[in-house]
Amino acid sequence: MQILCLPIIWLFLTGLMAAAHAQTAASSEGLSKMHLQVRQWLAQTHSVSPADVSIAPLDERLKVQLCDKPLQVDHPFASKQTVRVRCSEPNWQLFVQVSLPATSPSPAPGTVNASSVSPGSSNASPSSPAGSNAGTPQQKPTRTTLIAKRLLQRGTLLQADMLEEAQVQSANVDTQLLTSFKDVQQAELTRDIPAGQPLRISDIRRALMVRQGQVVMFSVGERNEFQISIRMEAMQDGRMGEQVKLKNPESGKQVSGVVTGPNAAKGL
Repeated sequence: MQILCLPIIWLFLTGLMAAAHAQTAASSEGLSKMHLQVRQWLAQTHSVSPADVSIAPLDERLKVQLCDKPLQVDHPFASKQTVRVRCSEPNWQLFVQVSLPATSPSPAPGTVNASSVSPGSSNASPSSPAGSNAGTPQQKPTRTTLIAKRLLQRGTLLQADMLEEAQVQSANVDTQLLTSFKDVQQAELTRDIPAGQPLRISDIRRALMVRQGQVVMFSVGERNEFQISIRMEAMQDGRMGEQVKLKNPESGKQVSGVVTGPNAAKGL
C-alpha cells in the first residue's frame, strides 16, 4: 500500500509545484505588462522618455493579475510620484510609486520670454485687453486626504509618521477618504494598505486597547477631585469607549468599566 501511495503523492506534489510555477509566471507577465503601460502613459503625459521613468518595486506578496482589458492609468493625487493602475476584468487596482526625470517647465501658452522682449515693447496679446486673465487656467478646488508612506499591515496601530497628506481634486474625490490625522487617532487598520494608497473610513476601526488577561489600571472618581486607581485583570478584549469586565485579582470581585486608553479603564 505504501509503495502504491508514493507515486500518487509524487504526482500530487508535482501538480502543486506546476500550479505554483504557472501562477508565478502569470504574475510576472502581468507585472511586466503593467510596467510597460505605466511607462508609456507617463512618457506621453509628461513628455519624457520611457527609459527615464523609474518604478518602485511592489511588495513581494502582491500578485499582479493579467488584465483582459486595457489598463487605466492616472494620477489620483496632486503629486506626480503616485500612479493608480486599474483593471476592469478582473477588477483590481494598484498604487505605484514612480520617479520622473527633472525637466524644465515649459512656458504657458501665450507667454513671452522676458529676455526676448526688446525695451519699450509690450508682451500683451493684441487680441486680449491688458489685465485680462483670459487664457489663464482656473485652479480646480482640491481636498486633503491621507495616504500610506509604506506598506501598512492589518492590525497596525496608526501613527502620524506612517501617513502623509496629499491633495486631490474635490470633483473626483471619494467621500469615504480620510482627510485629517485626527481621523486615525487611536485607530488600527482592518486590512493591508500598500504604499501610496489613500485610507478610507472602512480601512480603520477603534484600536484594541485592552486585552483579555492583561493588567488594567481601573480608576474611579474624578481626577481633579478624588480618584482611586486599582490594578485589575481584564476578563475580555475591549476597544476605545467599549465596556469590559474586570476582576480584582485579590478579592476575585468583578466590575464593569469603560476603556479609556491602552490598558486603562474607568468606572461606570
